[in-house]
Amino acid sequence: MKSRKLKKLIVMSSLSAVLTFNSIDTQATESSSDDTNESTETSELLNQDFESVVEAPYYQVLRSWESEGMRDDSDFEAVISPSSFSDFEETQLVSPDQSEGYGRDVIRFENEESVSFEVTVPEEGLYHIDMDYYRLNEGLIDPELSIRVNDELQHFESRRIIAPTYWENETDDFETNRAGHELVPNQVAINEWQNTRFNDPNNEASEGLFFLLSEGVNTITLTNARGSMLMGDIRVYASSPLPTYTDYLNSIDAQQAEDYLEVYEAELPAYKNSSYIRPISRKDVNVHPYDPARQLLNVFGGDSWSRGGQSVTYEVEVPSDGFYHLTFKTLQNEKQNVPVFRTIEVNGTIPFEELKQYRMVASNDWMNQTLTDEEGEPYSIYLEEGTNTLTLTADITPLSPIVNGLNELLQEVNTLGLSISRLTGNQPDRNRDWVISEFIPDVEDRFTEWITLLEGYAEELNTLYGDLDIETTDEVSLGLIISTFESLREEPNQLPNRLSELSEGSSSTTQMMGDLISELQNSPLSMDQLFVHSDVNQLPDPTVGFFTQVGSKVREFVASFTTRTFDVGETEDDVLEVWVGRNQQYVELMQNMVDATYTAETGQEVILSVMPNEQKLILANSSNQQPDVALGVSVGQPWELAVRGAAYDLRQFEDFEEFSTNFSPGAFMPYMIDDAVYAMPETQDFYVLFYRTDIMDQLNIPIPDTWDDVLAILPELQRYGMNFYVPLSGSAGIKPFMFTAPFIYQFGGDIYAEDGMSTAIDSEGSVQGMQFMTDLYSLYSLPIEVPNFYNAFRYGELPIGVSNFQTYVQLLSAAPEIRNSWDISVHPGVVQEDGSVNRSTPGSAQSAMIFNQSDMPEEAWDFMKWWLSAETQTDFATNLQTLYGPEYMWHAANLNAFSQLPWDEEHKEVILEQWEHLEEVPKIPGSYMVEREISNAWTGTVFYDENVRASLDYSVITANREITRKMEEFNYIENGEVVTPYRVPQLETVEEWMNQNVEE
Repeated sequence: MKSRKLKKLIVMSSLSAVLTFNSIDTQATESSSDDTNESTETSELLNQDFESVVEAPYYQVLRSWESEGMRDDSDFEAVISPSSFSDFEETQLVSPDQSEGYGRDVIRFENEESVSFEVTVPEEGLYHIDMDYYRLNEGLIDPELSIRVNDELQHFESRRIIAPTYWENETDDFETNRAGHELVPNQVAINEWQNTRFNDPNNEASEGLFFLLSEGVNTITLTNARGSMLMGDIRVYASSPLPTYTDYLNSIDAQQAEDYLEVYEAELPAYKNSSYIRPISRKDVNVHPYDPARQLLNVFGGDSWSRGGQSVTYEVEVPSDGFYHLTFKTLQNEKQNVPVFRTIEVNGTIPFEELKQYRMVASNDWMNQTLTDEEGEPYSIYLEEGTNTLTLTADITPLSPIVNGLNELLQEVNTLGLSISRLTGNQPDRNRDWVISEFIPDVEDRFTEWITLLEGYAEELNTLYGDLDIETTDEVSLGLIISTFESLREEPNQLPNRLSELSEGSSSTTQMMGDLISELQNSPLSMDQLFVHSDVNQLPDPTVGFFTQVGSKVREFVASFTTRTFDVGETEDDVLEVWVGRNQQYVELMQNMVDATYTAETGQEVILSVMPNEQKLILANSSNQQPDVALGVSVGQPWELAVRGAAYDLRQFEDFEEFSTNFSPGAFMPYMIDDAVYAMPETQDFYVLFYRTDIMDQLNIPIPDTWDDVLAILPELQRYGMNFYVPLSGSAGIKPFMFTAPFIYQFGGDIYAEDGMSTAIDSEGSVQGMQFMTDLYSLYSLPIEVPNFYNAFRYGELPIGVSNFQTYVQLLSAAPEIRNSWDISVHPGVVQEDGSVNRSTPGSAQSAMIFNQSDMPEEAWDFMKWWLSAETQTDFATNLQTLYGPEYMWHAANLNAFSQLPWDEEHKEVILEQWEHLEEVPKIPGSYMVEREISNAWTGTVFYDENVRASLDYSVITANREITRKMEEFNYIENGEVVTPYRVPQLETVEEWMNQNVEE
């Protein structure tokens, strides 16, 4: 009833809006006073600024503070010990003898606990804060906290302060695999007391965050946001400027070192603050060490050392106190002609101002970069006798003003695009003429301001990059955006028909700006060696001669004929051959685990190979060149192989049903024909509800549990120019089953008839699901096309919506600024008669299968059980993220393994709950046509206002014709008669064998 009333209200509101817009003659130059007033009111509505619903970003707040002269360069410093904290439980206080060597009382800080302390400052101003901490939690999660000053979050970045974990190699003697290639060593967290200055998660402010403290007493509250740690002293202090290089030299009484040169390999750092900044292998005679036949870990960094704030520390030794020069052998050819910046610290401090954001020149070949002044004179840097530390930190601070400006501009362009969409509707009439200036009077001025702003950014970039004669890729991107703005400014009345260039689609200016922002924040650098020396002329040449290079290529070519790789090849009869549908990075780690664990325990040798195109698996089977096992196979491929007799029925193994209880019942559906099962789920996707907690809280909008709840919050969201996202909006062409099936299943519909010989998309429940699925767009105004939900969610345009694992990874790894400002919940569903909520959704990802012609089926099954076991999957997932970064998340289908993954515990609970509703779409011959026809029916209804039931009736005829044809091809139908029944797999069948096994 509530849904029906809401639908009627929205229809009336939409009709009113249409009548309002249609009453305006946009071409008339002379209009009545009523029309003029109406246009003015509409213009004001479209151009109003939406109310801010979250704290302002730090750079805006800092700009405001500095404009009021709030900087404080005094020498104030206050140290607050844990014994002075307040508002904490007695159980949080840890005695000195249990303080992990701190020697004084400390606070155990975890589980969203809070502590407060007071600090008295002599005058109002900006102050830094740092703390001593000892990481307690295991795994990859860094402790995090939020900070309130006088009960206020002063800027958005206050929500997330990270206490980084420091890592070291388990061994610097790199192990090798069976081909002789060196392996990236395991990473070990350093369990020692550390100190960190409070900074933003993007590390866009290399000097650290400022906080505004009032004269007198201030109360600061820290709240645990994630992880666990011991907290020691807190230090509050005023900013003190670094000395210039000249002042630095004058302050130290020491001599320049003479006749000294020491070389250090960059791939062997002492420690780093990210486990996945790693050594890499380059087959390049210019690097050391080098081997034409083997892959040696001989270079440090590259893409893995590209994020702001990532630091690496080396230990160097010198024979005596004195001044030395520092040189780094580097390569930066990933961003053509674009220099990157590194901040240099010596023994934990930046020696002088010029080593902040030091420019590392881009080059297409290896070069020696000596730290020098603008005239090219090497800096003399004081080192103490014995061991010293050198720390290089990726620094994007110089580019932060441009990045922040582009972010603001992107929001302005999105606002303009949204205003025009609200004016013209989702599908504007291309034959209607608009005079946009009547509704947005300053539209041309906006474009002029934006163009001027971008031209200024281009000049700033050129200056930052060193006044290069050649245009960089970043400047080219700015030029393309400027050209588009100039074109749109010339014809503002065409904006309704050119939104794909302005703010919608993959080639829009907003997309180009989003890509440019990401590129500006990317700061890769490869480093081969570092030199501590007394004379630049002592340095070895960074590259070898031409003839040496030619000779090395010849040796590499010859070695390629004998060097073993992970390519598919011949194996011995007693060796289990496994093809893996993933890149070599994954396969190499998997092979290492197989050799160290499975083969060591069982004696069974296993060879893993990178799978060729999986579409060729059928051809490989027909020529008897198939492997024993295939991993990483896409969800639809096992059925295609099984129906052709190429896949092994796993239910033939006695312990299959027992082992299957580790997985979601619904995940088996696409791997079944009748009651036979031809693959095991390896990884598993999930569709859950993502929402911005900051925006939803500020707007006081509840998080929906059902689709009725979603409809109830849409008016409030749309009032603020926001909306709700469903995956249908992210698919411009065919709408796959994974996007349409949830609506059909949740409304009680079916996709196939029970006998599999026809489709059931015209059943009552299916029609209801299709009706709702189309009403979301035609009636409730969901955005029809969203090029990138991640971007829209990150910037608050779509603060809530349904999405999957890919979005989850993107938000965790590429949107650190909102890390504590979003959450997930179960998928919205449909309330059933018994009060339960049907949340059925597909979610299969990749699978593991055994080939029917394998001579070693028992061995293959034993290996598959080992690989898919909870212990192996957990170890693999942990190693993957530790070595390669947080974006390398492994979504194991094994439920026990997934529950142990190094993910947020609350998020895992939500995903596991959603997987209880996992119901993948089975496959039948011709199922692809059913998928296509559902998509066609949706398109006809949403775009061409066709009747849902009529569209489905036409789709049923087309789909059934193809199903019959395919059934004949696979010998289920002969001469129009069913000769072999095809039983569509049922979820109840899987649940029955699982429940029986549990009872036993």
